Amino acid sequence: MKHQLKLQGEKADFFGPFYPFVQEDEITDIDFNGREVWVTDARNCRSLCKNIRLDGDFVEQFTQRVANAVSKPFNRQNPILEAETDSLRITIVHESVALSGRCICIRKSLPYVRLSYDRILAEHYCSEEVLHLLIRCVEQKMNMVIIGEPGSGKTELCKFLSGYIPEDERVITIEDTPEWHYSSLHPDRDSVELRVNQQMDYSEAIKTCLRLNPKWIMLSETRSKEVVHLIESYSTGVKGMTTLHASDVRKIPDRMLNMAGSEREAKRFENDIYSFIDVGVLVRRRQQEDAFGNKQVRRFIDQICFFTRENGENRCQLVVDGGVLMTSEFGKRRGTYYESKVAMG
Repeated sequence: MKHQLKLQGEKADFFGPFYPFVQEDEITDIDFNGREVWVTDARNCRSLCKNIRLDGDFVEQFTQRVANAVSKPFNRQNPILEAETDSLRITIVHESVALSGRCICIRKSLPYVRLSYDRILAEHYCSEEVLHLLIRCVEQKMNMVIIGEPGSGKTELCKFLSGYIPEDERVITIEDTPEWHYSSLHPDRDSVELRVNQQMDYSEAIKTCLRLNPKWIMLSETRSKEVVHLIESYSTGVKGMTTLHASDVRKIPDRMLNMAGSEREAKRFENDIYSFIDVGVLVRRRQQEDAFGNKQVRRFIDQICFFTRENGENRCQLVVDGGVLMTSEFGKRRGTYYESKVAMG
């Protein structure tokens, strides 16, 4: 369990050599592997900090400061130490289980949206017509599942798209680690932020959420049996977004069925998935070199699909593949569900 970290004194004194990276908004991850410090930026590019060497005294002192701040032991019997602030998540692993040496990972989640309309187009995250399609899906109040591998930027896309939710519609976020920052990003909107902990798991949070009159439920990540309660909430007319790990939008129903396990009769639950999940989006990342030979990681929208259940038949229609909008497929569907739900202009 992660514990809320209450920093004492100056942050610079608390974080020491880590502090410049903590302050830098474009840095998302600070990792010490027992020998070296590596950082990851907002473009998902990793680099070795050659000028920084952490000695054993600092590593021990920093660990002790974190342990004291959350009043938790850290030793061979308790080899994992986790703590967090409103924008940082700190994980420290003891050298008794980390054979390369004591490991420190600091992940940052800041209350701003890195994606913007102009940045998406400038960085070729997707084409303008694909971007218009996604925005239109939000405006049409469609339930969306964003998938991809860890670090692909699923939550960042959700944060960007959530900005198109009408201002007068109540949004409730559910997460175990602060990442959405919806209330900070949209202080004038009606929102509630629920925090999952030992007293309230994801399933209980979703059930509680329904008693709070939501228009939108934003679940940070669907991981397990809470998927049953999520689909049930969508069946009431509540709208929402969530993320999960998958490599193809067409695998979303199977992933959700596997998560549900024996909680529901499989065929009925599969029908519910196709009925109440509208859109699947796959975000990928790919490493490439620029003109100077520098390696960069490019994030982009690879796939978008629509799920439907019509006349007793479950269907998944791929409308974006390889980042390309398949307009010919839309042409075949004129006058059907797809055109009626998403006006393509």
